[in-house]
Amino acid sequence: MRPKQIWANLGVKDVSRTRGFYKKLGIKPNEEHDNGGDQFTSFLFGEGFAIHFFEAGFLQQSFEGDLADLTKGNEIMFSLWADSKEEADCWAEEVRNAGGTIFSEPRSFGNNYYGFGFADPDGHKFNVFHM
Repeated sequence: MRPKQIWANLGVKDVSRTRGFYKKLGIKPNEEHDNGGDQFTSFLFGEGFAIHFFEAGFLQQSFEGDLADLTKGNEIMFSLWADSKEEADCWAEEVRNAGGTIFSEPRSFGNNYYGFGFADPDGHKFNVFHM
């Protein structure tokens, strides 16, 4: 296998809310794969990586099983690179202003790492770090 792109597919309760949250963060919509409706929305998180956010019931049909209950835990966390500590701090403020939840405040950790962790309105987790 030699994939050229990777797409993550995540379930959400309210596609419009999700679309608004990521647009407020300045994440680029993937307009080629987003019909602007209430079934799904798509965002580009860099070259070759997109996340599709599907209305949970619609995505559940593809899984042919239950979706994870994010109030009980997560099995994936996406990591986003920040060019500086200042950029990470700015992103933390943008996440707060957009309605996300900071679960780990910006701080230094490990060997020359700095960053924070946040969850989107549906509980999908991301960490932002600079090293």
